[in-house]
Amino acid sequence: MDTDSGYAFAADARRVDGAATAADADRLAPGATYRSSLARGAEAHYALELDAASTAYVSVTAVPRPGGDVVAVDGIRVSLQDADGGSCSLDTATFGAARSPHPLTAWGRREITPGTTRCQHPGLYYVVVERTRPQDSQPDDWDLELTTVTEPALKETGTTRAPDAGDSATPEPLTDEPERRPAGAGFTDAAVLGQGAWRTDVRPGQTLFYKVPLDWGRRVHATAELGASDGTSGYATAALGLSLHNPVRGRVDSAATGYTGRQATADVGPVPPVAYANRYAATGEQRAMRFAGSYYLVVHLAEQVADRFGQGPFELVLRVRIMGEAENGPGYAGEPVPRDVFEAVAPFQGTTPEHGTAGRSGGGTGAGPGENLAMKAVAVGGIGTGSILLAGLGVWTVVGRRRGA
Repeated sequence: MDTDSGYAFAADARRVDGAATAADADRLAPGATYRSSLARGAEAHYALELDAASTAYVSVTAVPRPGGDVVAVDGIRVSLQDADGGSCSLDTATFGAARSPHPLTAWGRREITPGTTRCQHPGLYYVVVERTRPQDSQPDDWDLELTTVTEPALKETGTTRAPDAGDSATPEPLTDEPERRPAGAGFTDAAVLGQGAWRTDVRPGQTLFYKVPLDWGRRVHATAELGASDGTSGYATAALGLSLHNPVRGRVDSAATGYTGRQATADVGPVPPVAYANRYAATGEQRAMRFAGSYYLVVHLAEQVADRFGQGPFELVLRVRIMGEAENGPGYAGEPVPRDVFEAVAPFQGTTPEHGTAGRSGGGTGAGPGENLAMKAVAVGGIGTGSILLAGLGVWTVVGRRRGA
């Protein structure tokens, strides 16, 4: 973890400098994670060499120093450009109404799309990162974490029409008793969650990271509940923020709510079911639900909460509902890079009976393959027939990945 920012950068991140021009840009390798920095008023350029078949994704997480003043429209802008300077994609992330410094993530995409000509050719492409409001931005450099992912083409060309987005009605809230589950401090150490209710503590200015495995065909709805203060009154604008990011860290959905000292709730979803053809949808939310893997829940409590309600800690409860039936993948012609990025591993199932929802994708019933192996191991160890009691022992097994059909 970076002791100044509180963000947990990837331990294996490679250091790279962002060049002032594309001509001097250092190259990024697909599947790698990098650490860099962004000065106020500067553009940082990075290069990617891509083929003519793979779709490529780059995510950039900017980490400003806490405690400084920021404006609502300040943040980062990430564009991916071809060798001629043509735009393949553009995305921004800003601090919003809370005006609280915290990690911001935007993504760039070079998509191989039938019937289009721009950004379809092999060669060098350029990632350009800049601040959206440099004249009002913090004077300090911002640390950056960059990730690169490539997605192979399909074995057989499928439909280019987006599927139905699914029922958008908010499902009945989960009423489980929350189980304690500490969060991570960055994408790389995000704590895994399954369906259920989970609680932890959060302090003003802190950002928490969780991840929820979603297989093809699955969808998620999540709420974040901030507990009441100790009787202090006041109001903090957009104090509690909750966002959902896909496996390549692209933003899917986000929400924020104010805080008066009474319990406050922010929710995201229910998002469309995971489907390859979602990339052809008209809305950004559905387009981002384009592959299986770990979807990230990021919670931020604004710094200004401390001014009105103290330093806390405050109780936070996350309620996660996973819906839909798991389906086969789209049938890739090769392997993504990194290889496991689109795999939905087994979720954390808790240590109490109400969180024992088994299954590889986090919502089914009955024991998953990993649990069966664990139970067999216990039996071989001499337990024999009869009831098996595992008191205080959590069995946590990562299940093998699902291959595409």
